[in-house]
Amino acid sequence: MKCPYCGEIDTRVLDSRSTQDSSAIRRRRQCSICTSRFTTMEKLEEEPIVVVKRDGRREMFDPGKILKGLILAGRKRNIPLSRWEEVVENLEQELRNNYPREVPADRIGDIVLKRLRTIDEVAYVRFASVFRKFPDVETFKAELEEMLAEKKKTVQ
Repeated sequence: MKCPYCGEIDTRVLDSRSTQDSSAIRRRRQCSICTSRFTTMEKLEEEPIVVVKRDGRREMFDPGKILKGLILAGRKRNIPLSRWEEVVENLEQELRNNYPREVPADRIGDIVLKRLRTIDEVAYVRFASVFRKFPDVETFKAELEEMLAEKKKTVQ
């Protein structure tokens, strides 16, 4: 492993530990020339997830885009970043388990909306308004009425 400080290739491992979920190995290293210490992560290289957009285009799944959308939807809602990161991690794992290579963008949005609904209703409506591209206020109102009706059923 190349030292990030001096570029020397000769480094030694001081300590190795698994991450909490055992999906990666954290290695503490030391350069044999400059004696600087640094950390590396060793992680299994997974097949990329390809997202099929509504217009048929294909692009690589980017968890950062989902996270950005969730943060925007939950703005000023007092939801910790760790909660959004958890949603994105769970989403990515579900996609890897159920869609070996390609997944429709609409399916990703549906999964996110399902989880958002249990976290925060306002964030759900904000995300849904962008994802579902509500054409007018009536469509938006219909979504809210459907939410209220379902909420009323669960209370009774």
